[in-house]
Amino acid sequence: MSEKKEGGFFTGAFVYLLSNVINASIPFLLLPILTRQLEPAEYGQVAMFQTLIAALMAFVGLNTDGAANRKYYDSVGRKELSKYLGVCLQVLLLSSFFVFFVFFLFKEWFSDGLGISPLWIMMAVLASASAFVVRLRLGQWQVRKKPIQYGLLQNTMSFINAAVSIILVVFLTVGPEGAMAGQLIAPLLMSLLSLFLLRKDGLLEISLNKKYVKDALGFGVPLVPHVGGVFLLTAVDRFFINKHLGLESAGIYMVAVQLTMAMGIFFNAFNKAYVPWLYERLKKDDEAQKRQIVKWTYGYFVLAALMALVASIIGPYVVVWFAGEKYAEAGSIIGLLAVGQAFQGMYLMVTNYLFYSKRTGRLSMTTIGSGLLNILLMLSLIPIFGIAGAAVSFALSMSIRFLLTWWVSQKSYPMPWFSLA
Repeated sequence: MSEKKEGGFFTGAFVYLLSNVINASIPFLLLPILTRQLEPAEYGQVAMFQTLIAALMAFVGLNTDGAANRKYYDSVGRKELSKYLGVCLQVLLLSSFFVFFVFFLFKEWFSDGLGISPLWIMMAVLASASAFVVRLRLGQWQVRKKPIQYGLLQNTMSFINAAVSIILVVFLTVGPEGAMAGQLIAPLLMSLLSLFLLRKDGLLEISLNKKYVKDALGFGVPLVPHVGGVFLLTAVDRFFINKHLGLESAGIYMVAVQLTMAMGIFFNAFNKAYVPWLYERLKKDDEAQKRQIVKWTYGYFVLAALMALVASIIGPYVVVWFAGEKYAEAGSIIGLLAVGQAFQGMYLMVTNYLFYSKRTGRLSMTTIGSGLLNILLMLSLIPIFGIAGAAVSFALSMSIRFLLTWWVSQKSYPMPWFSLA
């Protein structure tokens, strides 16, 4: 790796890291404000709404935003890429209508299960669809290595979310609905801006192209089980906690999750800069560069483990200081969740090879398998150990997913993991 290219990678990684730190610090700083204004059960409602939005990501848009990012590396012209993005928006529109219709039919059932009103059940679909449009715009900046534009849009959305939440929850005392409104209004406004910017950059043209529809769905649909599996791994625990222990415990658990997500901020920021750099080198198919990539990856694994150790030591003290005494129970599970986050960071480093080789179907199998294991563990452990049982399930399942994905990625795109000399 040349000095110039290495410097470019680290510059991009730093900008993404800074952007993600700012982006995450906004809701992070919002956390003590909300936890002091809302009771744990009310914060649990906010957590369930946020979880529902995340769950819908598997179905709203059918993951075709990832297909648009991958299409960039096929060296198609801007005109053709704009048509491809237009196809992705058409898929979004149709899939959103379908999900909205299903939710409308069963809104009362979802409302009873989640503990939030039917209105907000429906609004979660709109919030998820809006977030898809924003990701489409962000992705096209990421592949072009434009982290500053990426960060500005990302951070503006978080700022709007926080501002709306503070105004409605603190000053107008609306309650948990105020925080949920922030999670809806912010992506909705930014999706409109994203559409304008895509059009302005000549990256959006609406036209029917059966070839592109097939290509986008061929990439995205096999990922539906994968994204569903990610939900089973990272978010379904809140549903089980709500069912077995109530909204109050779900709120306490969510506080611990949000604090440990600080590790995820670092991992995701690094990966955003790493993916374009990695793909460029994989395209050259040079064995010496592959060995260097593997050495760097092992160093990254060690760093992730050290971060989990530090988080487990300081986490319990941070919870009380940051969220307040009524959320102190969250401190007991910080260490377990941090271990799970470390394995998530390691997983990102090996899953990129499956995306590059377009073997996303294999990724779905590993994620679904790990997600189902997580459910089985939670069914066994939550009734006995409470929220600690959910945290143990998370850590074990994330470790299994990492190991399975590593093995599958090696089968799909061999790397010299054990021959570095």
